[in-house]
Amino acid sequence: MSCVTTLKKKGLKLTPQRILVADVIHGATGHIIAGEIIGQVQAKMPGVNKSTIYRTLDILEEAGCVYKSELDNEFVYHHNDEGHHHLKCKQCGKTMDCDEAILAPLQRALMKN
Repeated sequence: MSCVTTLKKKGLKLTPQRILVADVIHGATGHIIAGEIIGQVQAKMPGVNKSTIYRTLDILEEAGCVYKSELDNEFVYHHNDEGHHHLKCKQCGKTMDCDEAILAPLQRALMKN
């Protein structure tokens, strides 16, 4: 479901800034950090304040449109259509994406208990 549809269903305003932030995230190939989102939004809509973009990111996250994760000590955003998790090595600290299907057996086992 698109962010625009989700926001409408939740009764949230569809401001141009919200639509643009959602479009930037959906247009990203993979994860995108807040600084990249801010840069792309401000390039297309000069004058949009950083605080507006951060508030919009929070609203989109609360609405379930995007996910915020911490990777390598930095918050990254990705749209909710990307069904994956992140695994982080305790030894080297490297983080990698993990498809949801890999963890499905674990999820089933946990739900049995």
